Amino acid sequence: MNKLTNYFKDTRSEMKHVSWPTQNQTVNFTIMVLGISIFTGLLLGLFDIIFQLGLKEFILQ
Repeated sequence: MNKLTNYFKDTRSEMKHVSWPTQNQTVNFTIMVLGISIFTGLLLGLFDIIFQLGLKEFILQ
């Protein structure tokens, strides 16, 4: 039980040294992640459509 208590004390102590982002940084990073995720999804969807059309043409001929 003593080891567990020390673990939580050490963890709490280390969390005081963490440099937390500001609210503005968090919002900006969230917007960036969402934008990159949407862009990647659209790009992959476009490639999927192109490959489907290419395979249909290849298989039909």
